[in-house]
Amino acid sequence: MHFEPYPFEKLSALLKDLTPNPKYEAVNLTIGEPQFETPLFIQEALKENSALLNKYPKSAGEAYVNEAQRTFVQKRFGVTLKASELICTFGTREVLFNFPQFLLHDKPAPVMAYTNPFYQIYEGAAIASRAKVVHLNLTPQNAFKPDMTLPQLKEADLIILNFPNNPTTSVLSKAELGEWVKFALKYDIVLLNDECYSEIYVDEKPPSLLEASLHVGNESFKNVLAINSISKRSSAPGLRSGFIAGDEKILSAYAKYRTYVGASIPLPLQKASALAWSEMEHVETTRQEYAKNLRLAQDILGVKPIASTFYVWLEVGDDLAFTCKLFEQRNIKVLPGRFLGRGGMGDGFVRIALVENSQKTEQVLKEIKEVRDSF
Repeated sequence: MHFEPYPFEKLSALLKDLTPNPKYEAVNLTIGEPQFETPLFIQEALKENSALLNKYPKSAGEAYVNEAQRTFVQKRFGVTLKASELICTFGTREVLFNFPQFLLHDKPAPVMAYTNPFYQIYEGAAIASRAKVVHLNLTPQNAFKPDMTLPQLKEADLIILNFPNNPTTSVLSKAELGEWVKFALKYDIVLLNDECYSEIYVDEKPPSLLEASLHVGNESFKNVLAINSISKRSSAPGLRSGFIAGDEKILSAYAKYRTYVGASIPLPLQKASALAWSEMEHVETTRQEYAKNLRLAQDILGVKPIASTFYVWLEVGDDLAFTCKLFEQRNIKVLPGRFLGRGGMGDGFVRIALVENSQKTEQVLKEIKEVRDSF
């Protein structure tokens, strides 16, 4: 198998011979890693349960985590799930990589579709699954929303959507997601939405694919799955706590497969994550911080209002040259858009991760604006 270097490896190669301006402190806005402290109640729960390290965790996760996650889904999206309709996972990256391999293994000529530009684990999963890829290109012309009319899309076995979207920040409405559900049912395609940014928004709460499934009358969630994670909302990527929820028939077989994968969550992490999933006040505090940053981006950079995620998808012309100039002149790292896409998708854009506090974000955005204005 041949895997493309990760975007951050490509960035290191791009910048390796450049010297940043020593007058400026180094700022890294490339990775979607929250720079806020993990709430203390989560840290304390982890410490208090460290003695549980002497026990093997179940591959399915403990019932109390499943219950906490289902309660979150009910409170946040108004969707009531049975225990068999949700699997606790070791974050979501492992799911995005191994679920396609599980689902497509017995397909003689598997076809997998996903949004482009994309989180690179989608591509890695397609390679590992021997799948033919259909790119759902996101462009300014289609408002960064995928085209359902592609003829080859009807042949897909698995479609991965990612809304709210990384990196373009676009959001699909419940009605739009519902159309994708109907499409998946019509052509018997498994539809998965990566919803890891659902709790990072400015004003309107982004919907879940699970909501959309109910909205169009698919109450059993046939062919429909959603994944979510605690990493962004709770500033706790190290907890590795996520879930996949929806079609219980698919999940039943996937749960059996997972007993062989060995991606079990250590029990102290499960105890801490169950509390984090159950508590919403800290999520709102974090959301408001990111909302400040997104409004600052609108005011300083003059971009259109960003509804969700903590990214700015900034059009700059030559994304490679701009990235190099910004690094040399202000010691700021951003990610060229072409590193996140294929076939020209992402060219001309840079992704900026606004994961710092608002004071630092404001200053950095002003510096980015000065460089862009002179570019």
